Amino acid sequence: MTVLPMEAPSPTPLPQAPTSADLDRTLAHLTQHKHNWLQVSIAQRIQYLEQCLVNLDRIAPAWANASCQAKGLDPDAAIAGEEWIAGPVATAMGLRSLITTLQTWQAGKPRTAPLRQFQSQAIAQVFPENLMDCLLFLGQRGEVWLDPDRPTTQGKIYRHKPSLGQLCLVLGAGNLSCIAPLDTIHQLFTEDQTVLLKMNPVNAYIGPFLEQTFAPLIQDGFLAIVYGGADTGAYLCQHPEIDTIHITGAEATHDNIVWGKNPQQQKNTGTPQLNKPIASELGGVTPILVVPGQWSRSDLQFQARHIASMVAHNGSFDCVAGKVLVLAQDWPQREEFLTLLHQTLAQTPTRKAYYPGAQERHQAFCTQYPDHLPLKDPAVPETPTDHLPWTLLPNVPAQAGEYALTQEAFCGVLAEVTIAAQTADEFLPAAVDFVNHTVAGNLGCILLIAPPTQRQYRAELDAAIAHLRYGVIGVNAWAGAAFMFAGLAWGAFPGNPLHHIQSGQGFVHNTYLFDHPQKSVLSLPFRPLTLPTWFVDHRNLKQTAQAYLKLMVAPSWLRFLQVAIAGLQG
Repeated sequence: MTVLPMEAPSPTPLPQAPTSADLDRTLAHLTQHKHNWLQVSIAQRIQYLEQCLVNLDRIAPAWANASCQAKGLDPDAAIAGEEWIAGPVATAMGLRSLITTLQTWQAGKPRTAPLRQFQSQAIAQVFPENLMDCLLFLGQRGEVWLDPDRPTTQGKIYRHKPSLGQLCLVLGAGNLSCIAPLDTIHQLFTEDQTVLLKMNPVNAYIGPFLEQTFAPLIQDGFLAIVYGGADTGAYLCQHPEIDTIHITGAEATHDNIVWGKNPQQQKNTGTPQLNKPIASELGGVTPILVVPGQWSRSDLQFQARHIASMVAHNGSFDCVAGKVLVLAQDWPQREEFLTLLHQTLAQTPTRKAYYPGAQERHQAFCTQYPDHLPLKDPAVPETPTDHLPWTLLPNVPAQAGEYALTQEAFCGVLAEVTIAAQTADEFLPAAVDFVNHTVAGNLGCILLIAPPTQRQYRAELDAAIAHLRYGVIGVNAWAGAAFMFAGLAWGAFPGNPLHHIQSGQGFVHNTYLFDHPQKSVLSLPFRPLTLPTWFVDHRNLKQTAQAYLKLMVAPSWLRFLQVAIAGLQG
């Protein structure tokens, strides 16, 4: 392992897209080292991860500031914490969790997690990971539900080393800057593959920071980072030196890679143009199920803020941004709640529509639904031209093929759907059936349910979670929050075939190294003691994020206390 000197970060300008000859040389270098990676001991792997954490700590401010600049956020405002969390902090959490896992494997055993059974299914509680987590995240619980038809084994690559090394092409996502580095370390340390990471052009500015963070792995020939557009990606996907591919992106991009320029024609003949394994995370249309119950006025207000944040986080350019609000038609508080939600979204500052195609996608939804409701804060006289209003689509029919239920908006629209129900026991099975069969995708789903309703309908809630065919489920939590906790497995519900890929195939993160996860469930109190960090109106988000990064880099009780104090000021 090469340890580089700790000079101050100074990212270089982005290089030009490489030529095919440049790419061939990079691939040849990685191929020379892919078998060597299998021989790197667990102790050496831990050293790599620890050095990457140190490097990350140095460049984190520049990384977060660059993201803020690209997305039109004030780097000194509280909301800048969003880019700290969705970049350096999440990456540090993944590195730290992997270190803990490898330390247990160094002692010759898998990382243990408390197991419970629901019917025939084993469920592992992977969060909180330690006492500090228990105290910082009071009442929160993260579980990995394991495939009931397969063994509950862990760490296949550390139990049975492969005989031949493999080189994985990681096609980085352009929306959140933590996705590419987390996908990279997953392939290296969980799949045992060396990696060529191709940066997405949308956030290629993060590349130089990743080069500095992962400098030891790059120096020793186990990782390379390249830039370029679709042509570069296409060349790499078909390159014979690439053994496997991982993509985070859109279903259409996946299908172009797998099936070619005329994917439907190739699907009809069952002849993909790609002849190598591909794993994918492709988003979807994320539903929010509001379980009817008796809510106080403050409950209604809090959950209106919660849903507004699920829509507005990262400008709604998240693969699990809230997109379909599912309500019980006869819930007595439905109209009151919708009024509060509309008011809250109207008062939520708009964001720069930085992701390509956002204006066109937003217009397509507005054209499809002429009664759409753009929400505007009367206190803000003028919205910048590169911003989009948060837009409600009222009274969307709950029927198969409906545009808002089958098209991923990837911009700030929210469809409102009602289903025939009044009580939780009527609503839960009907809502689960609706989203499983009518709403596109199977990555993320959210349920909001008050404590009295949970107690009264515990069996119905458990059955709903078990029957939801989603890879990530939030109970009183935004599903996107599960992305931050690296012990949880992140990916689509298993079983999507290549010709109908929906939200993808395979899981990432999963630092407990379960061989056969089925879904992850993150549960929060209905009203947490501290404001969750995905709330866009968190008043101390940047300071909380910075303190938490320091805790991940070098855990101590003093740093724990600094995080707790910052979080309580949110």
